[in-house]
Order: sequence, then structure tokens, then C-alpha cells
Amino acid sequence: MTDHHPLLAAAPLGKSSTTPSHYDAALLFPIPRAMAREGLHLTASLPFIGADYWTGYELGWLNAKGKPQVGMLQVVVPCETPNMVESKSFKLYLNSFNNHRVDSSESLAQCIARDINAVLWQGHTSGGQATVKILLPDAFEKEKIGAFKALSIDRLDIEVSQPQYDPTLLRVNASDAPVEEALCSDLLRALCRVTGQPDWGSIQIYYAGRQIDQAGLLEYIIGFRDQQEFHEPLAERIFVDIMRQCKPSKLQVLIRFTRRGGMDINPVRQNFPGLAPSLHRLARQ
Repeated sequence: MTDHHPLLAAAPLGKSSTTPSHYDAALLFPIPRAMAREGLHLTASLPFIGADYWTGYELGWLNAKGKPQVGMLQVVVPCETPNMVESKSFKLYLNSFNNHRVDSSESLAQCIARDINAVLWQGHTSGGQATVKILLPDAFEKEKIGAFKALSIDRLDIEVSQPQYDPTLLRVNASDAPVEEALCSDLLRALCRVTGQPDWGSIQIYYAGRQIDQAGLLEYIIGFRDQQEFHEPLAERIFVDIMRQCKPSKLQVLIRFTRRGGMDINPVRQNFPGLAPSLHRLARQ
């Protein structure tokens, strides 16, 4: 079942598209974050900070002489922006540079930053800006593949009869002493809100507080298998559910989604400063 929200009906996601023949910033399509946050009863005063880390693996343009160039795009979008950029529109926008002449990769990065920030803050007073970086081929080998430094809860031999989203599976034992730990799972799967196609991801949860029941947490994560949600709101839903059900003093939720259409999206939400997330690409990405 796909989402028929009037705004999403106008988005390019789920529709047949041709490769753009020329640079076109108008291809970028905004989606208000409030569309999902209202359902979580979030106000303008968010209970978290964080950002969305995008990696574009299929970026190409022409240099001043018309010779094709390639690079790897890294974008950091603050979670405070009132809008997200719909992912397919962003891919189409990047493809619009394929036959576009640019003086340098630095100039291209500045152009992309200018265009996406205009969409992220469309209709609002501009605040924290998205940053854009382009890695050239001679820097590719410096990109590391890492792994979560966390205890995998996938080791648990639980029985799952019919996966379904259920926040009440998140529980703690109030009599246990507080702990500080990081847990992870590779079993996160959700469905695209528009197309219904699966999105796969690995999730890491760092928290401080009463110990979270690991079996319940794993069943909760598996319960998203048939739920439709975009990447960024899914991270926020998980953050909100854990805070409301388990009430940790510290919480960080990091999801690294596998790439689709040459791009991966990695949202991070936390309720404290510091503890920068590990941004090493996972092997499955």
C-alpha cells in the first residue's frame, strides 16, 4: 500500500523519469519534516539534535574543456531544517550535471550547497546550513569501511510470529542498576512511503539509563519490516519511542541505510552534545 498524501503525489518518487539533459535546480523537491513529526507529537522545540548524512556515489560533470569528471558527494543536512529533499529528486538533480561544464569540483560543491539549502529552508528564515563536500578519485582509497562498535542483538534466538510495529515491546527493569552501552542490529527493514519498495539498514543505539530489554528491542526493530516510512522520520520515530518507553538519560540513534540509486542516507538523532557518530561506510553499503 502506497502513500497518497497530496504533497507526495507531486513528488517524482515512484514515477517514470528521463535522465535530465541539462543542469536544473528546479528538480529538487522539498518534503516538510512536519508531515511526519506531527504524528509523533513533536513541537518546534525538538527533543533531539542531529543530522542526515548523505553519500552520493554517482556524481559526474564536465570540466571547462568538456572532459567528464567523477566524484563522491558527501552532504550533511542539519535535522533542524524545515524540509528534507526527496531522494529521487536529488538523484535527478545530480544527474542534471552530467553534461554541465563546471570550472572545478569546489565550484560544483558550492552550487549544490546553494541549491539544496534554498530548498531545505524554502519559505522559512534560513538557519543551520547543509554542507557539501566532493571527494575526487585520488581520495577514494582513503574512505574506510568500518563496523559498529556495539553489541549485536541479532545473536538472540527470538521467535517472531508476525512482525508488527509495537513500541510497548521497548521495556526496562526499573530495579536494575543504570548502564551505559551501545547495541546494534542489521535486521532493520522498512518500506518506502511512496513506492512500497524495501529499504534495508543497520541501526546502532547508544544509551545511558536503565538497561533496555534486548529481546524486546530486537522484536521492536523487526516490527518495522512492513511499515512505510522515509529514512529520516524512521530514525526520529525510533528515538521518540525509546525515550518515551525507556526514559534513558542519554540516547543516540544512528541508522546507516544501504544505498539505492547510487545514494545512501544515514540519519543520526541524539539528546546530548558530543559523541560524534562513526561515519565509516559499512560493508553492506
